[in-house]
Amino acid sequence: MNLRNIILTRLAIIYMLMALLALAVVLKVLTIQNIKTAKWEKIADNLSNFTVKLKPTRGNICADDGNVLATSVPGYFVRIDMGASGVRKIYAQKSDSLALMLSSFFKNASVKEYKRRLDKAYREKDRGYMLTPRKINYFELQKVKNFPILRKGAFGGGRIIEQENKRVLPLGKLASRTIGTLNIGASADRSASVGNTGIEQAFEKYLAGEEGVGYRQNLSGRWLNRVEIQPKDGMDIMTTINIRYQDITESALEKQLKSSQAEWGTAILMEVKTGEVKAIANLGRVAPGRYEETYNFALGHAGCYEPGSTFKLVSLMAALDQGLVDTSDVFDTGTGMWKYGGGTIYDSDYGHGGKHGPMTVKKIFEKSSNVGVAKIITTCYGDNPEKYVNRITKMGIHKPLGVELEGEGVPYFKHPGNDDWWGTTLAWMSFGYESKMTPLQILAFYNAVANNGKMMKPYFVRQIQNKGDVVESMGPEVLNSSIASRTTIRKVRDMLVGVVEEGTGKEMKSKIIKMAGKTGTAQISTGKGGYGKGLYLASFVGYFPADDPVYSMIVTVNKPKGAYYGGAVAMPVFRETAEKVFAVFQHIDESSPEEPEIAMLPDVKNGYTRDVVRVMNELDIDYKGRKPKTELTKTVKDGEVIK
Repeated sequence: MNLRNIILTRLAIIYMLMALLALAVVLKVLTIQNIKTAKWEKIADNLSNFTVKLKPTRGNICADDGNVLATSVPGYFVRIDMGASGVRKIYAQKSDSLALMLSSFFKNASVKEYKRRLDKAYREKDRGYMLTPRKINYFELQKVKNFPILRKGAFGGGRIIEQENKRVLPLGKLASRTIGTLNIGASADRSASVGNTGIEQAFEKYLAGEEGVGYRQNLSGRWLNRVEIQPKDGMDIMTTINIRYQDITESALEKQLKSSQAEWGTAILMEVKTGEVKAIANLGRVAPGRYEETYNFALGHAGCYEPGSTFKLVSLMAALDQGLVDTSDVFDTGTGMWKYGGGTIYDSDYGHGGKHGPMTVKKIFEKSSNVGVAKIITTCYGDNPEKYVNRITKMGIHKPLGVELEGEGVPYFKHPGNDDWWGTTLAWMSFGYESKMTPLQILAFYNAVANNGKMMKPYFVRQIQNKGDVVESMGPEVLNSSIASRTTIRKVRDMLVGVVEEGTGKEMKSKIIKMAGKTGTAQISTGKGGYGKGLYLASFVGYFPADDPVYSMIVTVNKPKGAYYGGAVAMPVFRETAEKVFAVFQHIDESSPEEPEIAMLPDVKNGYTRDVVRVMNELDIDYKGRKPKTELTKTVKDGEVIK
């Protein structure tokens, strides 16, 4: 055989082997796809039907002292395996009793109806018939577990208990909007709840935890969940909220809202040096005389409003810091009415006997004269309004604070040259109109004044913890190291004290604590280029104690009826909160756990010695251990038992 034939023969053999191999592969594929289809379908069915996701426990949200603000409490559903051998043996004798107990416990169907349902499930050998028409708590579960048949347990009575966690707020509505809500069934597989607002939403990835994996297995006629991958429970969020301060703030606000029949109100208490939000109350009217946390007006878009007179501090600080005016300079406020740029500016007391005429800048601020502030700013910036806008934005008030919680309202300020800048804008802007800020943004500015010019970022969360171990810590963050010079800050702090001592807030001056701040009363825009008649937003923002500020606070009341000035509506909430909070932290600062104060034992009237000694022992009172020999004790004086 020649070489050519040898090569062809070998190639033919190779081709044949390759063809056989290809044929074998095709046959194997066909076998897998067709011959063993049932087997693979069963495996796939088992994987999809018997694999279960194990839900983690959602993390807690806690106050600054560790007290729980939001937690997950287990709830339970109870099923019965009607195909279990133990159930089949005793069902006929015990089913009537079970139906009776279920009917009397849940009261949602008659005994006859319960018996009919149970019999149907028994005939169909339902392996997981639901007995509880609603989720029950732990104590209810203990009772249900002792019902006929079920008391035999998982094996003898086919009892199946399913746990499902429920989110609860142990302290009720306290700071509930800031804590946040859950959107039930909002997860990718619609089987879990996801944070929808507040801290619940902002820290969802930490609170939610990670699902585990298990599978259902039938053992001796009873289905059990076998754990393959343990779920990882959610982490705990440690907030800055102080429970006592929150209760004080919320109670004071709610009382005022009910009194003034307002639409909504908000109050925020913040630590001056750090920016920690210690209390935040948001109450909206849900029914006449009833208020609940319906929306976070403190930082949300709905609470972003024209600040009114509280903005006068910003305007005057700009002029003072640029050396264009001083607190002793005098401006003539006339009769309390001034025509400017085609519009007319009125002081709040115009036509009501208010004293106007020439006033110093300090007095203009204390008396909250719109005319006075407008004249100051138009005199200083009338030829160059852009200089005014640039100076106030340099303070950092034109940007959102960037807090952890979502939905922060965006500040709004006009700029010269824009279509919405009118001939009246500079004057109206100077006393808090034609611009918008949220209460929290205004508070951050006043807090900076209290903090010697350093603007701190407000924050709500201190730490993220995993089973007590700190995973992440949050702390003070400086937004602007100096909003103005120390000289300017000193001057405006003196002006803020003057508002409370001599100005629009003097009627609400506290006898307990020295406060500083500014009243605000702004008309509410109708959104149609005008303002609603009789619609006002009253506010007061400031800090305390005035000489050495520890806390800053803002109170805003929307659409009060009757009195509507900030000094009459918002300041009472500020004063009550400040006095009570001051009492709390003064008590904490002055107390000494190492050397507790010991009250002197008061004089005790004559009586039996054994009775007097017994009472003192029960009250843990030191009477120096002297026990008289006589049966009668004449008196107890200065801690000693005397004959």
